[in-house]
Amino acid sequence: MTWFYLVIAGIFEMVWATMMKLSQGFSVLSYSVATIIGMIFSFGFLAMALKNMPMSLAYPIWTGIGAVGSIIIGIIFFKDQIPGVTWIFIIMLIIGIIGIKMTTGH
Repeated sequence: MTWFYLVIAGIFEMVWATMMKLSQGFSVLSYSVATIIGMIFSFGFLAMALKNMPMSLAYPIWTGIGAVGSIIIGIIFFKDQIPGVTWIFIIMLIIGIIGIKMTTGH
């Protein structure tokens, strides 16, 4: 369940980042509230994962899931433009997340 909690925490990280973008600087109440709810769930699931997982493992994976997911959401929904060379670093980030998972005992 620990990894499930961590992945859900990462998904809610993407949710709150997206809602924050849509809140237009916290000027749209519904998206502002959704941002805060997403943060609460993200931190809550991260806290549950941290009960049985070292912080040095959980935190970088949590932020990595949020980062890669937010990039994808930005490209698909907000039409963000990513320079070609940046994709190399995004792929390296994904490889890093997978590598951390594969080389730990958790």
